[in-house]
Amino acid sequence: MSTKEEYDCIVIGAGVHGSFTAYQLAKKNQKTLLLEQFILPHTRGSSHGQTRIIRKAYEQDFYTHMMEECYKLWAQLEREAGVKLYRQTGLLVMGPENSQNYQLFKNTLQRNKVPIEVLSRDNFSQHIPHVNLAEGDGAVVDITAGVLYADRALKTVQGQFQKLGGVIRDNEKVTDIKPGPVVTISTSAGVYRAKRVVITAGPWANRLLAHTDFQLPLEVVKINVCYWKEKVPESYNVKRRFPCFLLTEGEETKEHIYGLPSNEYPGLVKICYHMGSETDPDQRDKQTDRSDIDILQRYVARCLPVLDPEPAVVESCMYTLTPDRHFVLDCHPTHSNIVIGAGFSGHGFKFGPIIGKLLCELSLGEVPSYDLTPFRIRRFQANAKSAL
Repeated sequence: MSTKEEYDCIVIGAGVHGSFTAYQLAKKNQKTLLLEQFILPHTRGSSHGQTRIIRKAYEQDFYTHMMEECYKLWAQLEREAGVKLYRQTGLLVMGPENSQNYQLFKNTLQRNKVPIEVLSRDNFSQHIPHVNLAEGDGAVVDITAGVLYADRALKTVQGQFQKLGGVIRDNEKVTDIKPGPVVTISTSAGVYRAKRVVITAGPWANRLLAHTDFQLPLEVVKINVCYWKEKVPESYNVKRRFPCFLLTEGEETKEHIYGLPSNEYPGLVKICYHMGSETDPDQRDKQTDRSDIDILQRYVARCLPVLDPEPAVVESCMYTLTPDRHFVLDCHPTHSNIVIGAGFSGHGFKFGPIIGKLLCELSLGEVPSYDLTPFRIRRFQANAKSAL
C-alpha cells in the first residue's frame, strides 16, 4: 500500500475494551480504524470464551459506582442490537466472616445500597444446594449480578461499530508506532495515520509501548479455565437458579476462586483460580504449570460434592496484571494524543462499555465521567521506566 490512509483515531487491539472504545468514538462521528493482529474471532487474548461474571460486589466503592452505569450501557447495547447479552443469576460471595476481604465486599454492597441477601448458616443450604459452606464462613448474594455472554458481546459491539461506519482490519499486526502531532502506525499490511491513537492490546501492551520508549509494570499470566462435570445432571444449572459464586479466600488459598453455573457446556460448571503463572503471550502454551488446578481440585472435593473433582475441560486465557490489580486508563506520559487502556488484571470484561466511554473521552480531550485517580500511570512512577 503506497498511500497512507488517514483516520481521526486508530484503536489498536479489538478485544472488549478496544471494541467498545472504537464504538464510542464512531458514535461521536470520529473516522475510526480498529486494528487486530489476529483473525477475528480468536482465542489468543483475554476477551474470548462464552461467559464472564458481571457484578457490583467489589472491595472498592469506585468499581461499584462505575458498574451502576455499566449495567445501563450493557442494556442499551442489547436494545440497540436486539441481542441478549446478560442473564441475571446473582453472585454468591463467600469467605471467612471475620476476614477483612469478605467484610470489604459485604460493606461495599451495603454502603452502596446494592440489592443483597445475607444468608445464615441455617438457611444457606435451602437457598444454595450442593455447596458446603466452610465453618466460620459468611455468605451474601449480590442479587443483580449474573453472566455476560462474552463472545456474543464482542461480536455485537464490533457489528455496531461497523454499522456506524467504523473500519475493522484484522490479521494486521502493528509493527511500528511513530508518535507526533499525527501518529503513523505501520502494520504487516499497510501504513495509517491518525491524530489520535488508543492502545488496548491486552498482554501485548508493553510490546507496542516499546515503540514509544515507555513501559508499564505489567505481568502477563496464563489462566487455566477449568470446567467440572456434574455427577448429577443439572445440580448446578443456570436454569435451576444456581448463581455465580466468588470465594474471597479459603482453606486452599488466599486468592479468589470463582465459578459460573453450568450453561455454555451442558453439564459442566466453570470454576477458576483467580491467578496464574507468568507467560509469554506469543508462546502461551509453553506455560504448563498446573498448581492452580491442584488447588481447585482440593476446593471442589471439599465444597462442591456433586462435581467430579477432576476438570473435564481445561481452556486458556491470559490476565495482564498491574501491581495493585487496578486498571490503567490514562494518556501516554510524553505523547498526550496516545491513550492507554491496559492492565485489566482479570476483572475488566464487565466494565467494557464504561472503559470504552472513558478511553474515548480521554482521546477526545474531554473531562472523564469518573475520577481516574486510581487508574493513572503516575501511581507507578517509581516503577514506570523508559524502554532503554
